[in-house]
Amino acid sequence: MSDGTPADLFFDAAIGLLQRVREEEAEAITAAGTLLADTVAAGGRLFAFGAGHSSLAAQDVVYRAGGLALMNLLAVPGVVGVDVTPATLGSALERVDGLASAVLDSSPLRAGDALVIISLSGRNALPVEMALNARALGVRVIGVTSVAYATETSSRHSSGTFLRDHCDIVLDSKIAVGDAELSLDTIPAPFAPASTVVTSALMQAVMATTAATLADRGIEPPLLRSGNVDGGHDWNGRVMTEYGDRIFYRR
Repeated sequence: MSDGTPADLFFDAAIGLLQRVREEEAEAITAAGTLLADTVAAGGRLFAFGAGHSSLAAQDVVYRAGGLALMNLLAVPGVVGVDVTPATLGSALERVDGLASAVLDSSPLRAGDALVIISLSGRNALPVEMALNARALGVRVIGVTSVAYATETSSRHSSGTFLRDHCDIVLDSKIAVGDAELSLDTIPAPFAPASTVVTSALMQAVMATTAATLADRGIEPPLLRSGNVDGGHDWNGRVMTEYGDRIFYRR
């Protein structure tokens, strides 16, 4: 590791990844934002899913001040974060065949909707099966993943495929296999993951594109305001009343 404090080096690494994503994924971000805007304009519903720490970026765009009110979390019990005990159970569930099918069968997803699936490795059965089955239902799928895993690791799904193989649009986070940006001679393992920073930024860039695309078409984007500013609750109440049939986190 070169000169500089570990904090400086982590910021440098994260900034470098964000710059790469900004430059190299610009076209895909525009396409993803356009797809979501098309879905909203056509009366479809929006969903986001992520397992483990990938769920953090999905949760960040649901019921979010400044975010789209129509983005719903597709939750899989036991894999949405590290709140399950033991935490390792969540990782194990990601590898279970058939779990995605059971979740989709009991979810409100239907043809014409859009689903963002976030999985850093994209190699486990859950995200691969989720994408496969969602597309079979007529749902448009946006995958947010690190494409490097598809070339440097093996799939854990019976098909031998990765998330990226079953998406309408793929956003590549550029995260290296292992998700650790720093190393020191005095520490035996690499450390300092940046996937949450980069993936959350990718998601917010897509949300911003969606909102602006809707506005360009003369459609007021259904945005939420902070409940901690004057008038925020009234604003959100209006939006939720208007779009109540497409918002599922209130039920």
